[in-house]
Amino acid sequence: MALPPKRPEHPKVTVGQFYARHSGTVQLKLVAGAEGMNRRITEGSVNRLGLALTGFYKYFAYRRIQLIGKSEMAFIRDMKPEACRKRFQEIFNRKVPCLIFARNIRPPAFIVEEAERHGIPVFISPVTTMRLVNTVTICLEDDFAPFISLHSSMVDIQGVGVLIMGESGIGKSECVLGLIERGYSLVSDDITRIKCLEGRDLVGTSADLTRHYIEVRGIGVINVASIFGASSIRYKKSINLVVTLKEWAKLENVDRTGLDQEHYEILQIKLPHVTIPVRSGRDLAGLVEVAALDQKLKNIGHHSAHEFNERLLKKMQSGESEQ
Repeated sequence: MALPPKRPEHPKVTVGQFYARHSGTVQLKLVAGAEGMNRRITEGSVNRLGLALTGFYKYFAYRRIQLIGKSEMAFIRDMKPEACRKRFQEIFNRKVPCLIFARNIRPPAFIVEEAERHGIPVFISPVTTMRLVNTVTICLEDDFAPFISLHSSMVDIQGVGVLIMGESGIGKSECVLGLIERGYSLVSDDITRIKCLEGRDLVGTSADLTRHYIEVRGIGVINVASIFGASSIRYKKSINLVVTLKEWAKLENVDRTGLDQEHYEILQIKLPHVTIPVRSGRDLAGLVEVAALDQKLKNIGHHSAHEFNERLLKKMQSGESEQ
């Protein structure tokens, strides 16, 4: 199926946002430049100062988080203080987002002074240099992943992340509620925020405001965690299947064999897709559950429709040979 009309968004990440989200993981401690926490990080990667310390700026990746490790610090100590101060003035004038010292290296006083003067946040971390590079890079990949918000609900059914779509009033929330009653977990209701990680994995989550809540027509807004327990909630989940609920009368053809696999494209990634006709008396929660469990079997190489078709063909060939 076609890509949803809404274009993906690309996050705008500030140093303050990065610090708020990842300071525990990266073990960051702010030592200077608190006024610059609103500075933008415009490239989702890390740059070790390296050649910039020598005054070579031709390929200086100034838009990235800058990092100083043991080798850079040894070079700084060998420089004359005034020359080194001038070098950091030049680096800071290029408006780098922030500076991180690995291995709990204490920045020299003149770097702290220049950082304060230019409004450049300076952090220290006890993490070793290469591990710090890897950890910060992973954090930035998550922060800079393109995302899109879709009018849909999402549940986790035995490890299968199911995105449930359909027109307003079709019964998505009631279907999700039925699945929660069966012991499955709610990821989002009504609006699902979908993020593409590493260009290959789609992860769905809920907006902060509506997390744990679901709206049921006739009852109102309910807190799922309070009623069904903490296990009924998942913060985020990879999307493995898209299910579209559609009124039976609006469907030209209803698939009865399942031999042809449909796909739904989100952020240029194709996902298995199933359309479930809706009409009075159908157990939508049960049908979505079966679709998810069938997809789980397909993921491990068991395709029920193909297996049945092969048995049918063998039976027909056997019958013809007997004649």
